[in-house]
Amino acid sequence: MQSALFLAVQHGGHMERGGRRRSEAEETEKGRMKRTIIKDWKTRLSYFLQNSSNSNKRKSKKAGKHRNYFRPSPEEAQLWSEAFDELLANKYGLAAFRAFLKSEFCEENIEFWLACEDFKKTKSPQKLTSKAKKIYNDFIEKEAPKEINIDFQTKNMIAQNIQEATHNCFSAAQKRVYSLMENNSYPRFLESEFYQELCKKTPITRAAQGT
Repeated sequence: MQSALFLAVQHGGHMERGGRRRSEAEETEKGRMKRTIIKDWKTRLSYFLQNSSNSNKRKSKKAGKHRNYFRPSPEEAQLWSEAFDELLANKYGLAAFRAFLKSEFCEENIEFWLACEDFKKTKSPQKLTSKAKKIYNDFIEKEAPKEINIDFQTKNMIAQNIQEATHNCFSAAQKRVYSLMENNSYPRFLESEFYQELCKKTPITRAAQGT
């Protein structure tokens, strides 16, 4: 009886230690996955920040100035939480948001919104028509490579509108996509560790990195 009790206690101890080891291993794995995700976000952000500043580099070279920013300051990043428009109006905020959406595999929404913004600035009627067809082929038609999630009626309306393209061809769809991003992706972005890290850490410039 005593030996049976001893074996039961010993077995219970082994189970407890085994459970603790499994728990520790799970926590270690979670920590590793979290670091991998953050590292991937950093890589994507760096890529987008670099690309978003390319046009500015060319302009600054013409003006005899050359500034290279690696990331926004925490104060600048904190402003993005005040309103979705604040985020989109800031080139680094937009780049960070695009990186975040890419990590969630829904970057077609911001790409469509940006394409619409560019479309509305087009002055040439010929270019307006060609851009309208490209946006339709890329984002609207069934099984488009970057198809956005809009209703069938809106798709039909756009298909009719682009026959005689105007600057309002995609207005309804753009509002729909904007609302989706503002109410769904934007809150998740603000809660992400990726964004929180941008708000907390000190800014690093490429010039500083090279020293």
